[in-house]
Amino acid sequence: MIHYALRCEAEHGFEGWFKDSAAFEKMARRGLVECPHCGSTKVERALMAPAIGAEAKAKGRSKPAPKPAEAKAATGPMPAQMVAMLQRLRAEVEKNCDYVGPRFADEARKIHEGEAEARGIYGEATAEEAEALKEDGIGFETIPWVKRAEG
Repeated sequence: MIHYALRCEAEHGFEGWFKDSAAFEKMARRGLVECPHCGSTKVERALMAPAIGAEAKAKGRSKPAPKPAEAKAATGPMPAQMVAMLQRLRAEVEKNCDYVGPRFADEARKIHEGEAEARGIYGEATAEEAEALKEDGIGFETIPWVKRAEG
């Protein structure tokens, strides 16, 4: 999976996850990437700050910003617009990535080390497995997994 900062024609900023850059380009051309603020499908990638790897962090050169999964959850019910966006994200992940279940950490490590085909995967990992992946500089994202959309 690849994470992009996105911007619509009205200059609204938002984020998106895609199988790879080609998947983003294809979806954007077909009008399938939609601004959650105004519904515009004229979307492009925005500038993003580079990620600082684990090696740089270990040497004390820089401290990366917390990932979205590490941010504190907001209190109260999730807005319907956010639920709908996460349902669309879930559908895209399920359509474009391989489900590896509880083997997620092992498979992510194999892909990182070149022992398995590079591809988008999703599944489950324990907190300890996720921490070990982070410590080894293996990139992944955690997304809220909402119920599938009806229909």
